[in-house]
Amino acid sequence: MNKRWAIRQKADHDEVKRLSEALNINPVLSHLLISRGINDYEEARYFFRPDIRHLHDPFLMAGMEQAVERIEQAIARNEKVLIYGDYDVDGTTAVSLVYGFFKERYDNLEYYIPDRYTEGYGISTQGIDYAAANGFSLIIALDCGIKSIDKVDYANTLNIDFIICDHHTCGDTIPAAVAVLDPKRPDCQYPYKELSGCGVGFKLVQAYAEKNGIPFEDLFRFVDLVAISIACDIVQITGENRVLAYFGLQKLNNEPCTGIKILMEVAGRTANYSIADIVFLLGPRINAAGRIDDAKHAVRLLISCDEVDAREKGALINVKNTERKGHDLQITDEALSMIGASEVMVNRKSTVVFNENWHKGVIGIVASRLTEKYYRPTVVLTRSNGHVAGSARSVLGYDLYEALCGCSDLLLQFGGHKYAAGLTMKPENVDAFVEKFEEVVSASITAEQLIQQIEIDAELDLKDIDGKFFRVLNQFAPFGPGNMSPVFLSKNVYVNGTPGLVGSNHIKMSISQPGSAWFDCIAFNHGECLHQIRPGVPFDVCYSIEENVWRDKRSMQLNIKGIRCY
Repeated sequence: MNKRWAIRQKADHDEVKRLSEALNINPVLSHLLISRGINDYEEARYFFRPDIRHLHDPFLMAGMEQAVERIEQAIARNEKVLIYGDYDVDGTTAVSLVYGFFKERYDNLEYYIPDRYTEGYGISTQGIDYAAANGFSLIIALDCGIKSIDKVDYANTLNIDFIICDHHTCGDTIPAAVAVLDPKRPDCQYPYKELSGCGVGFKLVQAYAEKNGIPFEDLFRFVDLVAISIACDIVQITGENRVLAYFGLQKLNNEPCTGIKILMEVAGRTANYSIADIVFLLGPRINAAGRIDDAKHAVRLLISCDEVDAREKGALINVKNTERKGHDLQITDEALSMIGASEVMVNRKSTVVFNENWHKGVIGIVASRLTEKYYRPTVVLTRSNGHVAGSARSVLGYDLYEALCGCSDLLLQFGGHKYAAGLTMKPENVDAFVEKFEEVVSASITAEQLIQQIEIDAELDLKDIDGKFFRVLNQFAPFGPGNMSPVFLSKNVYVNGTPGLVGSNHIKMSISQPGSAWFDCIAFNHGECLHQIRPGVPFDVCYSIEENVWRDKRSMQLNIKGIRCY
């Protein structure tokens, strides 16, 4: 697939020079800081040295006073409390954190995860009925609930109170709960809006701890769960999230809670995790529990304090992940065949595929894979509980949620973010939705948005990459949305000898520029460029700089994102 190379606008030369002198760093690094809104020494110190004191006062969040008071009241009255959360990574980590914290201080509580297939996303009538039948009078909902107007109203008729902790976009009406914690509420003045669902749960527990004189360390030992949620829910790694991710990674890599320690073991790696490693190694295993079986398996693992017990639960989750991979590959192949067999589908600006026999638990993963292949807004649909359920993914710059709003007359329910969403509809609306979604996307997407883009932060001479440059660059981590690993452009580089093909389609080589050292490189999925790269013939590369760890040996490596031969 052809990709556009887009170089970010250069920062002001005088500003770059001033910051470089103040920090004694390479001007390219100063440019990276300025592009992140960091313009002076103090701001750089704040960025490079995350501190617990950078966390905001939790009581700045609208509804926090009421939430804490209601929890205190429930504990004082010995009410039964139900910790309720979504079945994905963000939801299960949130439940594990809030349940784990309060369980050490209060016995009369349980947790509840809705079944993906019989209850669907968010707060369910079945879940409320369970609470009513078992004497629960307070439900703390995590990573869901901001649009559950009717469900909260129903709970109120049963004298069940709700505290909602969500981070999704609000509708026009806020649920009639005792407290609704969501930094995206229009009336919420909380300084940081991009918390994960688990992050909002963390702020609730932080507020409770502050008001009740509980040491911060008792809460902070759950921060590895918050880091996992931040990574896997693809939220911005800026501001408060960056602080939580930074310390969460430290804990995960040095002293993870028992369940996470075992999860890392079954994933085949026990240290040196980055945000990306969490996404690719831990996230799929946690998700697999709810995709294939029951998400409560994930919570049981994450809250486990006994290694023998945790190892048994970790092995079960790993089996579920293997099963998930099989469904994933099979459905992806079927979907690609379906698209490839239809000239109409190939030439559309959107992709919508439907098979009533596909496994609902993996259609989100399949949607992501189809988006990678055809690079356009994509919806994968299957039958579920008499309806058609779908998972949608988007491309850079295109608001998928708004596109679904344009199709809302055909949908029973939908929700999500700019780049990922879920939806349900009546089976008889599928054909109409296929056409309407294509119509909406075609009218609103630009030609540029349909071509995958490599965003290049700066041009860099290879001779400038030395030990100091690499050490400072590493302090930009943790990397993720809003603070992606910088991508550099180096022109007129030369290959050392003959590049080799590793795996099915990856190039391994060493490159240099006149006057620079040789740098080892890996170019994933660039095998088609192999025949164009020849000794003595210059070419351009864009890449990120990373540390490669192989058999306990660490070395610097360029991860090639794009190759252009003359």
